[in-house]
Amino acid sequence: MWELIRCFKDECHSLGWEISQHEDWVHLDNEYHNFLWTRTIHPSTFKKIAKASKCAVRDGVSYRVVDVAYTAWLFPESPPEELMQIVIEDQSLAKNTAVYDMSGLHSSKPTCIRLNTTGSRVFKEFEDFLHKKWGVQFKSAKDVVTAEA
Repeated sequence: MWELIRCFKDECHSLGWEISQHEDWVHLDNEYHNFLWTRTIHPSTFKKIAKASKCAVRDGVSYRVVDVAYTAWLFPESPPEELMQIVIEDQSLAKNTAVYDMSGLHSSKPTCIRLNTTGSRVFKEFEDFLHKKWGVQFKSAKDVVTAEA
């Protein structure tokens, strides 16, 4: 996952977008687009972090906390279905939170279950990057969650 994010940030840098060498955010059009990756997270913790919409930005030898316009959650293992449901049901959260189940990237036909209704240019570029460079096909999390319900 780290290598994938590093390659994507290099791509963003080549587009002239500001990136962090130490954290996983992209700064574009006066907005921070943050990437968080984790194997698992409790749904209540997910909701608290997603609603807070903050991240630390290195400023010399110290850090400052900034507001984040958009957050993408990247899961190398399938996240609890409840996380997807939280975002689907909370429209205010869905405007700035994307969820990517990347557990299918290592198959012969790499797939990613995505929930992204954010309108983030950076996340759209991320999806294009995954498709063009890695051959990833996307499935809508809304279809998967609805089918399993």
